[in-house]
Amino acid sequence: MANAFVDELRWRGMLHDIMPGTEEQLNKEMTTAYIGFDPTSDSLHIGSLVQIILLVHFQNAGHKPIALVGGATGMIGDPSGKSDERNLLDEATLNHNVKGIKSVFSRFLDFNSKEANAPVLVNNYDWMKDFTFIDFARDVGKRITVNYMMAKDSVKKRLFGDEGNVGMSFTEFTYQLIQGYDFYYLHKTYNCMLQMGGSDQWGNITTGTELVRRMNVGEEAKAFALTCPLITKADGSKFGKSEGGNVWLDADKTSVYKFYQFWLNATDEDAEKYIKIFTFLDKATIDDLIEKHKEAPHLRLLQKRLAEEVTTFVHTKEEFENAEKASNILFSKSFKADIKTLNEKTFLDVFEGVPQAEISRVEFNEGLDMIAALSAKTNFLASNGEARRALKENSVSVNKEKVGEEYQLASEDLINDAYIIINKGKKNTYIIKVV
Repeated sequence: MANAFVDELRWRGMLHDIMPGTEEQLNKEMTTAYIGFDPTSDSLHIGSLVQIILLVHFQNAGHKPIALVGGATGMIGDPSGKSDERNLLDEATLNHNVKGIKSVFSRFLDFNSKEANAPVLVNNYDWMKDFTFIDFARDVGKRITVNYMMAKDSVKKRLFGDEGNVGMSFTEFTYQLIQGYDFYYLHKTYNCMLQMGGSDQWGNITTGTELVRRMNVGEEAKAFALTCPLITKADGSKFGKSEGGNVWLDADKTSVYKFYQFWLNATDEDAEKYIKIFTFLDKATIDDLIEKHKEAPHLRLLQKRLAEEVTTFVHTKEEFENAEKASNILFSKSFKADIKTLNEKTFLDVFEGVPQAEISRVEFNEGLDMIAALSAKTNFLASNGEARRALKENSVSVNKEKVGEEYQLASEDLINDAYIIINKGKKNTYIIKVV
């Protein structure tokens, strides 16, 4: 019998593997499930957003989600999908990262809710810190054979793959056992019967279901598994990366403007896939959007709605509106007036990475001509002669309005009482900051 939660994942393209009996269990009663997150940083990037959305869908379907932060497993490092062993983090760094990740989760899941299916946040360090090696080897290690562990793809690829056979440390080899014990602990403590995750986690997850079965009897030995596909881009490049690296869920790591732009710049093919995975819009709305987009792809309706939904979900409606406004201003016919309506933070986000030069307010007030603004006082251009040529060619603009050699910069040109945008041609942008 089909299940509403599983059906939702199916049409959205979010279902990869599902263990037999999982749908029946979800139809039978409110079920508790967990997903683990590695604290390799003090935030999460959009690769983790799929798993967060999975937990939200799960709760929306009436079930109880658990978000697990791997304070213990983070000390070891998951070998899945890795060609070599990663550096181990010290305890202070891990604690800092765990705190940051908990803060991210609380924006999407209400851990203070009093509902029966209220989400729970746990850290596996809490139950692993006092577990001695001897106890672990005796109580857990003896339940799973080395043959079983060696058969996992994550192990085989490292030992026998084409990565130069760098091998695998015992530390990493035990990772699947520790993750498996997490499932057993949550099963025993919270009656958690399902573990979910990305498709690269299938081996670790099924080790957990096996451990639950071998450490329990009868009805108490039931455990299930479900994974979603790893997100890819149509051109084969890695999802979640922009020119500046990872696209993070925290504005201090990836500005809201850049976050919004990431989704807005998706290809048609990617946008059609992403709008199903990263938004909560229903099927009828999405099908209608896709149809309208195909009729007029130049309007980029799909990308605009995708960027709106995800930016609002991860940040806020207000932050989305600021990012959209900033994006539209860049192509506005009344740029000079409109750019002055942006707050300073959004302005700096939009022009992040653009060459800047500082000029004192005293010098500015004494008068700043265009030769000085382009070369003598800023070194934007190599020489005064080059500046003069550019001005004669009518290729220089101040706040997107063309100017000549006779133009003097004045206080009316200042944006946020501090910035002036100078363009030479279509490709060269510079910022003067008056301090």
